[in-house]
Amino acid sequence: MGDSRDKTTDQMKIWKENRRSQRADTLTTGAGHPIGDKVNLQTAGPRGPLLVQDVVFTDEMAHFDRERIPERVVHAKGAGAFGYFEVTHDISRYCKAKVFEHVGKTTPIAVRFSTVAGESGSADTVRDPRGFAVKFYTDDGNWDLTGNNTPIFFIRDALLFPSFIHSQKRNPQTHMKDPDMVWDFWSLRPESLHQVSFLFSDRGLPDGYRFMNGYGSHTFKLVNADGECFYCKFHYKTDQGIKNLSVEEAERLASANPDYAIGDLFNAIANGNFPSWTFYIQVMTFEQAENFQFNPFDLTKVWSHKEYPLIPVGKMVLNRNPVNYFAEVEQLAFDPSNMPPGIEPSPDKMLQGRLFSYPDTHRHRLGANYLQIPVNCPFRARVANYQRDGPMCMFDNQGGAPNYFPNSFSAPETQPQFVESKFRVSSDVARYNSADDDNVTQVRTFYTQVLNEEERQRLCQNMAGALKGAQLFIQKRMVENLKAVHPDYGNRVQTLLNEYNAEAQKNTPVRVYSRPGASAITTSSKM
Repeated sequence: MGDSRDKTTDQMKIWKENRRSQRADTLTTGAGHPIGDKVNLQTAGPRGPLLVQDVVFTDEMAHFDRERIPERVVHAKGAGAFGYFEVTHDISRYCKAKVFEHVGKTTPIAVRFSTVAGESGSADTVRDPRGFAVKFYTDDGNWDLTGNNTPIFFIRDALLFPSFIHSQKRNPQTHMKDPDMVWDFWSLRPESLHQVSFLFSDRGLPDGYRFMNGYGSHTFKLVNADGECFYCKFHYKTDQGIKNLSVEEAERLASANPDYAIGDLFNAIANGNFPSWTFYIQVMTFEQAENFQFNPFDLTKVWSHKEYPLIPVGKMVLNRNPVNYFAEVEQLAFDPSNMPPGIEPSPDKMLQGRLFSYPDTHRHRLGANYLQIPVNCPFRARVANYQRDGPMCMFDNQGGAPNYFPNSFSAPETQPQFVESKFRVSSDVARYNSADDDNVTQVRTFYTQVLNEEERQRLCQNMAGALKGAQLFIQKRMVENLKAVHPDYGNRVQTLLNEYNAEAQKNTPVRVYSRPGASAITTSSKM
């Protein structure tokens, strides 16, 4: 039976085998002092109290008390791996970024896949979007393309993000997942219809992380060597093919093997079955953006592949597992504002919000010097700036170099060729309401043209099966939103809800309540 164990189960055995005949290291304290006894406290007599001078104990226990760092508010549960990105097609006409410099160029990468709403101990196979974040260690600093396995998202305005996440998390009093919260928010924000429909389709339950696509989702700006600018979207197409789980299998795995996706990725790489994705871009000129039928920066919508075809760029391969999960995955921090020259943000409101939110989160979780942690360090570029000090400064703090700018002592200078592209802004400053920016046209296309009949039926079954847990007035509002997409969509879900609600009513026990003392009152009235 031992011969059939997978690589995750045999990790300790493999680690020992890799040491071969190497002798065991000397056990030490955190300060490097050799330890003579690791199982017995220093006490005053065999039954006496322990001594404060027992540094072996206090060193161990004090560190143990501080092992946990704050969990990610979203994307808490995930898997990581490392590999490379190789350019296979020239896109220099669109982008000057060194990562795309020439065909054949390779760049080291780190990738983290994740679920979104669940905590660190939650199951890998729940119905949830999957995070798909890639860190490119480029010659001009790190590029973090922080996306999902869906090309769209639930909202288009970053101000709604905390409320959206709260609705997906736990009830503030019961500390339980609450279908009223989930569906109340979604039904009140119909821009979520596109992503909700995608989520409750077959692709809401991907089979691990290897058999799903990835998307930058947002619209970005590319700048070429001549200063010409283009809008673009980034896509990763899995070379393993799309593969999803059935509802029944996902539920079984959530109970029997809640870490299924983490183990699947680790074992595949450990066995030399390196997963890969082909990398594409879509490109839109500024003139095309002006005339686009939708807001091209709306994260709830896609760009038609017919009008804006996929342009191949390269291939991403994962060929190394993390040596230590905490060091290389839990501390792995992605920041959409990490963009090297040639890649810039668009006016996408969600992207603009994330430019602040993500690095702010990392400074909270990991500290002000989180970019000095080895897995986050831009090791292919030389960091030289005027940032100093802070907790956990890991290197020489830039030595005796001046810590102010400008100065007269040959310290780092700006490089005008790297100034961001210039763009015109002429609108009035206001809080613009985008709630009704055509929330149904692309969802209708998804429902009627992308899905086949069997897939539509499963979508409606999946949605009704989740929506039935919400109150009736929330169900009704959500169904009305679905009818606005297509009458068939709303009617199918309503029919299924009617069956669920009738069954629930039939199974609800009838209770007869009486006022305290009712029998005494009846007796006295007879007298």
